Amino acid sequence: MRKVVFALGAAAFVLSMMVVGGPAVAQSPIVIKFSHVVANDTPKGKGALKFKELAEKYTNGKVKVEVYPNSSLYKDKEEIEALQLGSVQMLAPSTAKFAPLGVKEFEALDLPWLFKDDETYAKAMKGEVGKWLFKKLETKGITGLAYWDNGFHMVSANRPLIHPADFQGLKVRISGSKIADRYFRILGSIPQIMAFSEVYQALQTGVVDGCENTPSNYLTQKFDEVQSDITVSNHAHLQYAVIVNTKFWNGLPADIRTELTKAMDEATDYTNSIARKENEDALAAIKKKGKAKLHYLTDAEKQEWKTAMQPTYTWAKGRVGQEVLDLLAQQLNIKMN
Repeated sequence: MRKVVFALGAAAFVLSMMVVGGPAVAQSPIVIKFSHVVANDTPKGKGALKFKELAEKYTNGKVKVEVYPNSSLYKDKEEIEALQLGSVQMLAPSTAKFAPLGVKEFEALDLPWLFKDDETYAKAMKGEVGKWLFKKLETKGITGLAYWDNGFHMVSANRPLIHPADFQGLKVRISGSKIADRYFRILGSIPQIMAFSEVYQALQTGVVDGCENTPSNYLTQKFDEVQSDITVSNHAHLQYAVIVNTKFWNGLPADIRTELTKAMDEATDYTNSIARKENEDALAAIKKKGKAKLHYLTDAEKQEWKTAMQPTYTWAKGRVGQEVLDLLAQQLNIKMN
């Protein structure tokens, strides 16, 4: 018996073959480790499980997908490096996570009040904006497969946040986006970069005073139990990019890659289709629990926020570059300044 090793980027599998007498030994399945930082019962968590189901089905068990939620394999600060090294094959980080790689253009998606609704976001990411951004990852050994929607941000603290002045002096947890850092600083807050898995305890102990996130993440992480007031502001959008190690992906047999692409496309449609309802249901559940008081902005109050945060757009030119801002302005039919 001899062993033939097929390298798939950082991953490898061994096919044992009988060269004299008898049939070939069955091939071991290709393992894809899919790591993410949220709970299984969020849109992203459900999307990862749907991809696992479809990938294993369409490849007839030739691929095994291992899903690791809630930072159980890597914290969000470690994920992308692990992907590049091949320790994990697939991730779905928030798009702000690409800036440390030198790909700052993704942060333009974090601009406040950029997308007017979910449909506007979806059209942009399926079009030239999404394709252009994924090309920026190619030199980093990363292939972009899909964009997953998780809706719009709320913001919370242990006091009502209704007017821009209410943010003065608050320590607010952010995921790392310099755009978010900028608009919170403009409001007078002190942004704190922190891993998602550490946020609940930080809110509970007062290490930070508040945070921003989507309703589904507030509910599943129980942020509403350690914050007295939540403003349903919808001031910025949260999206994820499903990415894979390029060497691993390109090293897969063509037929396997085709079936995985099909599985990812269907998992993406599923994830994005449930994101809005999941957030609506989460918001209703938070209201029913009654741990935190929900605040809704009037049109006049929203305009206060927009006006206060507008300088972020001017500052962003030096951070993300004019090219991506022009592309967004064209695709969204808006003026950046």
